Amino acid sequence: MGAFDIDAELGEKPHENEEQIAHQLAEIIAKAMGEKGAPARREAHPKAHGCVIADFHVEENLPPYLAQGVFTPGKSYQAYIRFSNGRPDPTRADGRRDARGMAIKLLGVPGGKILASERDAQTQDFLMMSHPKFLVNDPTRYLNFTDRWNKPDRFAKLRALKALGFKGVLNGIEMTSAIIGSPLQARYWSQVPYRLGDSPHKQAIKFSAKPCILDDMKFYPRKSPNYLRDSMILQLTSTGAKFDFEVQLRALDMSVEDSMIEWKEAAAPFIKVATITIPCQDFATPERDEFGENLSFTPWHALPQHRPLGITNRIRRVVYETMSKLRHDINGTARLEPAGVLADFSNP
Repeated sequence: MGAFDIDAELGEKPHENEEQIAHQLAEIIAKAMGEKGAPARREAHPKAHGCVIADFHVEENLPPYLAQGVFTPGKSYQAYIRFSNGRPDPTRADGRRDARGMAIKLLGVPGGKILASERDAQTQDFLMMSHPKFLVNDPTRYLNFTDRWNKPDRFAKLRALKALGFKGVLNGIEMTSAIIGSPLQARYWSQVPYRLGDSPHKQAIKFSAKPCILDDMKFYPRKSPNYLRDSMILQLTSTGAKFDFEVQLRALDMSVEDSMIEWKEAAAPFIKVATITIPCQDFATPERDEFGENLSFTPWHALPQHRPLGITNRIRRVVYETMSKLRHDINGTARLEPAGVLADFSNP
């Protein structure tokens, strides 16, 4: 299926002119990135706290409706995980409120992938944020917000917020209000829905990574502008870290198109399907940082059994692919997915 094909069985519905708007949106962001020149950074989440190596181990006993796609019971995958701040300013101090990101790339994942240019890639991505709701669910609002936000005049940001509307502004404030002690001790959500599996068990889900809190955790003082990276260094030189990876099955009245609403856990509880283990490691090196910067993450690096759903994801397919290609072109770096698994688990 292409980006703008609709899975009506799982509740997708087309929006007017969504494909045209997606390309217009990508052009606006590409223009802004091109004007900044080299080195090109990610338009969102440019500040990485670190790219770590992890193990993603699927639960040993899963019912058939969960044991689909990468969730083969007892299966383990090596993975790269990039933790980041959401704001487009990579110099922004960690102590200021912001959205936080967790992007997972599983390695050694067999099977044909969705993107035609990466059909044989052996990877699967899961992208999450530190808030369960997104700030927009309408492509026209998304376009107007992005266009106005990138204008140079002094009132551009105010007009951009007006384009979001009251609910969008409120979601944006909530989404960018997180102050955390460590990226390894925050919870992350997919915000938007995804398909899980094939018929007869095909269903719409969201997913989340919940930290396993350690009693002896130590945090770096927040007065440091990069204290989130420093807190990760402290933890990964002593105890390591763990997350429960969970999926949330959609209840019948929950929308796959409206990314501005939260699927309430009371009606649709999360179910653990895997454990993420991040062992002690020295990730804070120039080589690992450069490797992490050259990685691309998109919801569409995926098996068909994990196809992204909803308008926000359909827009993202065009935008993310355009931005990744442009960023690598400007920087003169190869745009490749990691091949196979790691011979040395401690190094990329």
